[in-house]
Amino acid sequence: MNVPINLRYVVFLGSTAALGGLLFGFDIAIITGAGPFITREFALSDIGLGWAFSSLLFGCVLGCFIAGKLTDKYGRKKLLLGVAVLFALTSIATALASSFTAFVTARFLGGLAVGGVSLLSPMYVSEVSPPSIRGRMGTLYQMSIITGIIVSYGINYLLRNTGPNNWRWMFLTGVVPSAVFLIFIALAPETPRFLAMTGKLHEAFALLERIGGAESARAQISEIAATLHKEPQTWRALMRPGVRRALLVSAGLAILIHVSGINTIVDYAPAIFQSAGWRVDGALASTFIVGLTEFLFTIISFWVIDRYGRKPLYIVGSLGMALSLLMLTATVMAGRFHGALVLALILTYLAFFASCIGPVFWTLIPEIFPNDVRGMAMTVPVLIQWVANAIVVLLFPYAFHVIGKTFTFSFLAAMALGQGIFAWLCVPETKNKRLEEIEEYWNNSGQAASAKSV
Repeated sequence: MNVPINLRYVVFLGSTAALGGLLFGFDIAIITGAGPFITREFALSDIGLGWAFSSLLFGCVLGCFIAGKLTDKYGRKKLLLGVAVLFALTSIATALASSFTAFVTARFLGGLAVGGVSLLSPMYVSEVSPPSIRGRMGTLYQMSIITGIIVSYGINYLLRNTGPNNWRWMFLTGVVPSAVFLIFIALAPETPRFLAMTGKLHEAFALLERIGGAESARAQISEIAATLHKEPQTWRALMRPGVRRALLVSAGLAILIHVSGINTIVDYAPAIFQSAGWRVDGALASTFIVGLTEFLFTIISFWVIDRYGRKPLYIVGSLGMALSLLMLTATVMAGRFHGALVLALILTYLAFFASCIGPVFWTLIPEIFPNDVRGMAMTVPVLIQWVANAIVVLLFPYAFHVIGKTFTFSFLAAMALGQGIFAWLCVPETKNKRLEEIEEYWNNSGQAASAKSV
């Protein structure tokens, strides 16, 4: 059935929630250019620098847990408003930090906001998007993350020579995207799935009607109501057979997306380029090329994700990343780890990630969980990916400089290859399927697995 979609309104809703990714990308990457300056400011060792970078990520672990626990009670919109305020306050606190302890504390608290938005924004986008364009709407979130990264790279470069407090100004600029996000999310409605969960079926119907017309709204309201349990859901509900299988798949993807190296490249790009013979100015300038590459190839994902599906993109992207990392390993072993060759291989790696893995991950994760436990269930993969991210970012400087580049890049390559194999064996295709239809798939597969084990 062809559904008349109110595309302009859907894009407004999806883009508004996706702006949370702008804050995500900004906070993750702003420290990239500040790294050399805070290293000098606080006299940091490799492990100290790792803590400076990863403190935000450990905060993300707690932030996504809190958001997952509260979103099914208070809704997506209210928590997103709180996240925007917390982003602004912690940007100010980081800029004013008078000691390394204060700096790490402020970054950890900022991580609460990043972790929260990483769960809430994709969930919001998924719940307001019609099946036929849900992949593209999910890609908006990834594009917003990359935009935040590019903006932070540009700010880092522009402020690099503004004096000893340049790093403080870098972090302070985070107040601006926080204010933009706060204004837009205040204008957006709550999602129809949450409205239905809280018994506001009339409001949910009105919103679905505005998105896709009355006939589509009536069909969706019936489907949504059929998937909701009248009793409050607890963490035990995640052990239902269908939900459990979805959790296992999402947990595998959450680990592999980070142990295959993406945030080590994004966060430590200047350090990698400096080790390849670039000067500080050139290394910072090259990070802008890194961000621009990610953005351009994310646009490719916008056009292919709903055409070719999630699973094929994940497999192709993983294989491309693995090959790029293997070639980086080969350059180290051959003594050719320098100059433009390193930049080209890193850009190739990022192109495969940005066009295939990043957008698909943040689209797929909220798609695969049932309506009544989506908030709680999403906590698991989002929390796991932040833990994996934090550990990898914490240990990367030590691994890169002490254990060695050959081991580091070859390990990341093996993990990227494992990611492709895992997607091939375990990930279902969700292209053009309603959220309730995907839920039915997991329920059926869970029942089949239970029957087989009996």
